[in-house]
Amino acid sequence: MAVGRILAIDYGTKRTGIAVSDPLRIIAGALETVETKGLERWLAEYFAREEVSTIVLGKPSRMDGTPSDTWRFVEPLAARLRRAWPDKEVVFYDERFTSVLAHRAMLESGIGRMARRDRALVDRISATIILQGYMDSIALRG
Repeated sequence: MAVGRILAIDYGTKRTGIAVSDPLRIIAGALETVETKGLERWLAEYFAREEVSTIVLGKPSRMDGTPSDTWRFVEPLAARLRRAWPDKEVVFYDERFTSVLAHRAMLESGIGRMARRDRALVDRISATIILQGYMDSIALRG
């Protein structure tokens, strides 16, 4: 069985950032920011053209580790994804520091102030950080 890409989702109530690995699962790359209300339709279209075996959902938590308010949307999303695509593994990955890291990455890469205000860009970078963190964690285990 061929191993597919890993797709990461940084869920937001308005916009959702999406990142995907390369086919060899070595590099995480920002892919898209979609309106959350169209997320599942977007995923269906993407899965129709790309082989994806794992979906990583950012697990929204407070600093003390308890679920944040967004968890009430993310948990049912995971259940819907598992029902719609039973062939794909759906996993959670801690996203506590991703937006801080996304802003830091934008600053360090020299992205200008106006571009840093682009929430869609922040969402894509956050999804990429979630994906890279997940890929690093499985590399350490494996």
